[in-house]
Amino acid sequence: MISVPALAVAGNYNQSKATKDIVDTASAAGSFETLVAAIQAADLVDVLKGSGPFTVFAPTDDAFAKLPEGTVDDLLKPENKEKLQSILTYHVVPGKVMAEDAVNLTSAKTVNGKDFKITQSGNDLMIDNAKVIETDIMTSNGVIHVIDHVIMP
Repeated sequence: MISVPALAVAGNYNQSKATKDIVDTASAAGSFETLVAAIQAADLVDVLKGSGPFTVFAPTDDAFAKLPEGTVDDLLKPENKEKLQSILTYHVVPGKVMAEDAVNLTSAKTVNGKDFKITQSGNDLMIDNAKVIETDIMTSNGVIHVIDHVIMP
């Protein structure tokens, strides 16, 4: 078993007083603008501001930029709301799963209803094809782990 190192947390996160919910924490971070826009377009703001707890594997703006050109714009269209909801809820696990717990799992059932794979590659924790690059960002209603790719159900 490997251990996931506690990666440095940017100054935008307040670990000692997790008073912001998942959406507000992501909004304040500055590196999740595309994710927050997608959450808004998919009408998932109220859900992710709910009591939870939730574990969100949050793709950065750079992760969204790795998608084929035009994909994000297409997903944000109102007619693709259901598909966008499916993708976003695939990044959310009910309950609070800390990094030290995730390394002992081989899969997790998402809010989407499907399971994603959890594997270890060297010292890296992988969620499907995405590497976890930052862990255990506490929020008032759960935890965020940052990933470097958008994962697809």
